[in-house]
Amino acid sequence: MSSSTQILQQYWQHSNFRGNQEAIIDAVLARHDVFAMLPTGGGKSICFQVPAMVMDGMCLVVSPLVALMKDQVENLTSRGISAIAIYGGLSTLDVEVILEDVVAGHYKFLYISPERMETNLFLQYLPKLDCNLIAVDEAHCVSQWGYDFRPPYMKIAFLRNVLKTVPIIALTASATAFVEEDIIDKLKLRKVKIFKQSFERPNLSYSAFKVDSKINKAIEILTNVPGSSIIYTRSRNQTQQVAHLLTLQNISADYYHAGLTQEDRSKKQQSWIENRTRVVVCTNAFGMGIDKPDVRSVLHLDMPECVESYYQEAGRAGRDGEKAYAVLLYNDADIKRMEELTEIRYPSLEVLSNVYQALANFLNIPVGVGEGEYYDFDISTFIKNFKLNAAVVVSVLKVLEQEGHLSFNETVFLPAKVMFTASKDVLNELEQTLPQLDAVAKCLLRGYSGIYDNQVSIWEKRIAKTLRIKESEVKEKLLQLQSYRIIRYQPQKETPQIHFILDRAPAKYININHPAYSRRKEAFKKRVDDMKWFALIDEQCRSKYIALYFGDEEAGYCGVCDNCLKKKKKPDNTAELAAIQKHVLNYLNAGHTSFLTFFEGMPVKSRDSVWKVIAMMQEERQIFIDEKGVMTLI
Repeated sequence: MSSSTQILQQYWQHSNFRGNQEAIIDAVLARHDVFAMLPTGGGKSICFQVPAMVMDGMCLVVSPLVALMKDQVENLTSRGISAIAIYGGLSTLDVEVILEDVVAGHYKFLYISPERMETNLFLQYLPKLDCNLIAVDEAHCVSQWGYDFRPPYMKIAFLRNVLKTVPIIALTASATAFVEEDIIDKLKLRKVKIFKQSFERPNLSYSAFKVDSKINKAIEILTNVPGSSIIYTRSRNQTQQVAHLLTLQNISADYYHAGLTQEDRSKKQQSWIENRTRVVVCTNAFGMGIDKPDVRSVLHLDMPECVESYYQEAGRAGRDGEKAYAVLLYNDADIKRMEELTEIRYPSLEVLSNVYQALANFLNIPVGVGEGEYYDFDISTFIKNFKLNAAVVVSVLKVLEQEGHLSFNETVFLPAKVMFTASKDVLNELEQTLPQLDAVAKCLLRGYSGIYDNQVSIWEKRIAKTLRIKESEVKEKLLQLQSYRIIRYQPQKETPQIHFILDRAPAKYININHPAYSRRKEAFKKRVDDMKWFALIDEQCRSKYIALYFGDEEAGYCGVCDNCLKKKKKPDNTAELAAIQKHVLNYLNAGHTSFLTFFEGMPVKSRDSVWKVIAMMQEERQIFIDEKGVMTLI
């Protein structure tokens, strides 16, 4: 048994790897740079976590989403693997304490946001890290031609200047061939090993329906397809409305979006994972990092902006390999919105300037200040006060992020902070005066250095685990200690934040790279058009359409999407089918074996009929086709 398999069994309780996982891990252990594109649910994290556990040293993971980092850190910690994350909102002291612990060898995994990676403090500690692997998660963010470009990702390659011999693994669930090349170039991957799994999901049936009433169609689908489900909508209000309407039909449903507190999100997510809630109605804030294999249906009540997003979200259905359904519902208004979307997502320079000025006024930031500062930002109040279009505001914030002026995160988690304010004499008497609070106080003093003199970030969950009590009980005792003026306690903060990366500029002269902006706009328009045509195609296999979008030309017709099923219902031309069967036999009797070149010179036009005959001949055990496409007579 290999060391990687032992690690998999010990910490993940899986007996074997799936798909390309083992080959990817072997490449990493052989010190190769790796580009791995695995479909959503394909187990990407295993591909860097297992080899990092095999090797000495720690793994540096670059990840764009705070929520995803937190999920992965908690997941590793629950398996007895030491992991920690550095993300926006942590104080300099917090970051320094974490980095000191990492350098001391206390953590096997360090998760870091690309923005934090650029700070002087991190750069100061970087050469001291005993790093065995650099993992770039959501690697499509590297490419400005991709669907979720993040400028700081383009600077990851600088790690090579310091960690010269450390291999890099870049992972993504979806990237076109052009974006793949751009990722490899921007990350400066050397002698790269490329792994890509097929985009075919034979158990997943894709469908798209043009409907008058989306909620009625959704209820019909949920009635006919039992089991766990996700419904994606575009707005937060919609999540609540749809969940309410489903509940009125006696369908167990709840809603989820980024505006909820972390506690509420966790409760709703856990209830759904444990099947106490059947349907979660959500925005695209839901699903990342969640591994629930038995989702039977994913419904989209609004069209995503691109095929990449749709493929990832729809692919959360049927990860257990059982039959599942991905259904897109649309109407004429959705098509019109898609056609107008490019101008909304990439507004004019005048609109950019006006929103930037309004933002500076709202946050009260003068010209020439703000660099490195975080500002609480209530986007709803901002939109209302300045009478702005919500979609345009979100788009402008995205553009300002891509141009490197600021970052906006609705789910910034500022950890709880504590500082002792009581004298040491009072603390010494605490066991007698307040025995019910003494254990928590001692846990703080022993677990967090400098807490007596400074405000230090704490993790209530860690304290609860140490003391073997509930997290809610820890929070209650901390509030009691504060009421007795033993400590100053600032609970975890989840207020949306604007982080100014550069000083605020005069709105008229804000720096925008116009040629790059125009090229990104054109690339975005193409992605939107491709998504729109996915909905509108009425003959082409939807699974094959998605595979071809990502450059997988070997994918066959799925036979289970709505378009394939429609074709199966059409009457067959018996003479034509007999001619095809004869052609197959002649082809094989002539000594040919290549399934892929079989269609060359085919006398009939309908490929669907060819697929049907080949499937029939396989079922009747006349022919056999192996995984390499070699076709033989039985």
